[in-house]
This record gives sequence, structure tokens and C-alpha cells, in this order.
Amino acid sequence: MNSNTAQPGTKIPVTIITGYLGAGKSTLLNYILTEQHDKRIAVILNEFGASESMEQSMQVGKDGELYEEWLELRNGCLCCSVKDNGVKAIENLMLKKGKFDYILLETTGLADPGPIASMFWLDSELGAELFLDGVVTVIDSKHCLKYLQGEVAKGEVKSKAANEGNTTECERQIALADRIIMNKCDLIGDDEVASLEKTIKSINATATLTRAKRAKVELDFILDLRAYDAIDTSNFAQEMYADYKHVADTTIRTVLVEAEGHVVSEEVLTRWLAHTLMDDEGESDIKQILRLKGVVSFKDRKERVVIQAVQEMFDIFYTTPWEEGEKRNNRILLIGRFMDQDAINKSFQEICH
Repeated sequence: MNSNTAQPGTKIPVTIITGYLGAGKSTLLNYILTEQHDKRIAVILNEFGASESMEQSMQVGKDGELYEEWLELRNGCLCCSVKDNGVKAIENLMLKKGKFDYILLETTGLADPGPIASMFWLDSELGAELFLDGVVTVIDSKHCLKYLQGEVAKGEVKSKAANEGNTTECERQIALADRIIMNKCDLIGDDEVASLEKTIKSINATATLTRAKRAKVELDFILDLRAYDAIDTSNFAQEMYADYKHVADTTIRTVLVEAEGHVVSEEVLTRWLAHTLMDDEGESDIKQILRLKGVVSFKDRKERVVIQAVQEMFDIFYTTPWEEGEKRNNRILLIGRFMDQDAINKSFQEICH
């Protein structure tokens, strides 16, 4: 956990592109790498998967060979294919600093984006030059509901999570998303699209959704998100979650807790976060927080305090001052499974004074 006033500034933003097998991540990145635009983007592609039939990254080199070194493309982008989680590629990329303004990091279709997002907090060398801009999840609209229920396509390996009745990778990718691209909407009817949107919102009520065909979206939708900077809590309204509370047959949902007109101490908040984010081992239905974000007021501090967390890793930092006469509301949003909203809200109220 870090407490500081530093903002990204000249650091390079990193956007994680995730999504289940066949959702269209490679199609999206291929579009970015080949279309003419005025963006200087470095794209890191994953080459590996559980099997050749499950997922392959696109081939961007001459005669279709894969590159493990950085390739400069005519439209101003840089591209690299890697066989690991991309950390080494990022380190090599920083030697070319000045030739790009954004980094897009693709995960494999079976990857949990949580640990990848956390590495930008844990790795001090990466954190000195980069910051996490946000997580973009690409959804296969035609098959998403099946994946959420733990079903997989013929010939694919069923995930460990699905076999054990825990959260699926698809659920995690939706829960951790800041932006969601509903790809292949043209392959299903309007009613199915609307139903899928409700299901996605039941898992993650704050992610911004857009519909897409062949993964074509405006680049501004996935760049400069600043999702881990200051938070606008104006959309943290309790009513927006009530509509989705029981729509989907899923254990993951969004919960909001708040304490209006109070303050909290940093020491007490830190202990509360550590306890709340901890999995309830030994319980029949194990609580698991996948994402947490919020704004609180510290005693004797004029600045808003922003909290960001991915799974058990969290960060606290100061942002803009509260306006004179403004009511200092403490609002925290949690996305996870088997959460007891009443218990979480009660414990949060107890630490606010």
C-alpha cells in the first residue's frame, strides 16, 4: 500500500486488453496495428495458449513469422509478440521511450487480469515509468453466457475454476474491467444483446459498455481511461445496483457502501481494507473481492482520498481538495462474490466518525 500525492504525469499509460478465448482481442489489436490513425501505440501480443487450437496471436511479420523483438510499423505503432506475461517485453520497450505514447498489453484468453494489473504496483522499476490506465475486456457476445456458466467450446479445456464451482475466468475478466467491448453483437438478436448487457451489469455495474462488430471501436474508448486515478463517485448511486441485483444466476455482483459527512483515519482504513479484501477461508461460501474503488475523507486532510484495489492489493493516494462547504461523503464500491452487503456496510460505518 502506498500513500502519495504523485500523479502519472509523464509516465506511459498501460492498458490491459483481456477477454475469453475467441472473443476478438487479436482482431481488435490487428485493427489498431494496421489502421491509419494519429496514435503512437506499442502493442504487446501473447503468442501462447493452452493449445494451438485454443488461441494464437496474430502474425504481423513478413511471411507470417512471429516477432519477439519490437517491430516498427508504418502507421506509427510498435508491435511485439511474447511467450510470457509481457514484463520482459515492457522492459525492452522502455529502451525505445519517446517513440510511443501508449502501451496495450494483451493477455491470453485463460488469463486472470488481476495479477497482471497488480504487477504495476508491485514492480517499483515498472511503476517509475509506467502506470496502469485501465482494463479493457472484449466479450464474445454470442457465447458469453455459456462461458459465464462454466461451459467451453468443443475441444477446449474446461478451466479449473469452472470445475471447482468457483468464479470462471470470464467472470473475473468482466469484474475487473473498466471498459467492456461487446464484440460480435451482429451475430445475435437485439433481445439477446439487451439480456447480455443486464447480465454483464449484474457483475460489474460501473464498467462502460460499447457494442462492436469485428472488434472495431473508437480508440478513445480504450485509451486515456485514467481508471486508477481520481474517481468520479457521482455515478456511485445505490439505485443503479438494485436493478441488477438478481438478474443473473451468478455469485459475482457489485456492492456500494457509504457513510455521509464523516471522516476516517488512514490507519483504521488500512486495517479495514486488509480485512475486507481477505478471502473468508473456511466458510462454505468464500467471500472474494475482485475489485474495489472509492473516495473517502481523512481527518485533518483537505484532499480527497482515492482507494484502488485489485484482489488483495490496494493503494491509497490523495487527489484534489474538497470544495469549501462540500459534504465529505465516503463511498466505496466492491465487486466480488458471496459478499454480505449488510456486514460490509456495518463494518464500514463503524470506522467512520
